[in-house]
Amino acid sequence: MNQSGAPGNAVEASMSLLEAGSVAERFLHIEREQVIRLKDLTFPESVQYVYNPLDYAWEPHQDYVRRYCQTRKEVLFLGMNPGPFGMGQTGVPFGAVQLVRDWLQVRGQVYQPACEHPKRPVRGLECPHTEVSGARFWGFFRSVCAGPDAFFRHCFVHNHCPLLFVSQSGRNLTPADLPAAQREQLLQVCDDALCEAVKLLGVSMIIGVGRFAEQRARKALSAAGISVRVECVMHPSPRNPQANKGWDKIIRVKLEELGVMNLITA
Repeated sequence: MNQSGAPGNAVEASMSLLEAGSVAERFLHIEREQVIRLKDLTFPESVQYVYNPLDYAWEPHQDYVRRYCQTRKEVLFLGMNPGPFGMGQTGVPFGAVQLVRDWLQVRGQVYQPACEHPKRPVRGLECPHTEVSGARFWGFFRSVCAGPDAFFRHCFVHNHCPLLFVSQSGRNLTPADLPAAQREQLLQVCDDALCEAVKLLGVSMIIGVGRFAEQRARKALSAAGISVRVECVMHPSPRNPQANKGWDKIIRVKLEELGVMNLITA
C-alpha cells in the first residue's frame, strides 16, 4: 500500500496567505488536522494505493474553499469520498473537471501523487475524463442557479472522507469496501472532522448525497450530541439505475420538498 504526498512548501505557502481567523482558514485548518490524523492509519492489502487530494491538489482545493466558504452556511451537502475523475483530479467534491474549471472558476496547480496506479493517473484540471456523478451534481446546480455565488450563498459541498482508495487492479474502493476494523478507525477520524466543520459553519441541515453519507452524518452528530437536521438525496452515480432515469428531476423534487430550492434560486 502506498500513500500519496505533495510538496510541503506549496501547502505551507498557501496556508500563510489565508486571512487569520476567517471561516475559510478555520475550515482548512480542520481539514489539515484531519489529514494529519489519517496519516497514522494503515490499510489492508486490498488497498494498494491511497490518493490524498488534500495534499497534491491542495491549491485548487484551497481556492474552492476560499472562494465559496467565506461565511457560515445553512445547508451542507455531504459526499462520501473522492472519485478518481472528480475530487481525485481537482480537489473539489464531485469535481468534474469542466464544471470545476469553467463554472466554479477554481484554479491552482495539481501535483503528482507520490504513487499512482497506471490506470488512475492524476492530470488535474487537464484530465480528459468526466466524472458522471460530478457532472450531474454540479450540472444540475448550474442549470438552476444564476451563478455559483447564488448556490454558495447558503450552501457548501464537502466530503466526509478526503481519501481515494484504489485496488491493485485499478478498481475504485469506497470506505464501505474496507474491513470493519480499518473502516471504523478511518470513519471515526472523519466523523470528528465533520462535527468540527458543522459547528464552524453553523449549518441547520446536512444533506447526504447517498445513503452512506446520510447515515454516517447521523451517527457522527448523534455521538457528538449535535442537533442538526440530516436528510438524503439520491446519489447521482451511473451505477444507480434510478439515477440514470432522470436524476435532475428527482433531486429537484427532493430539494423543493426540503425548501432548499428557494435558497439557491432566490
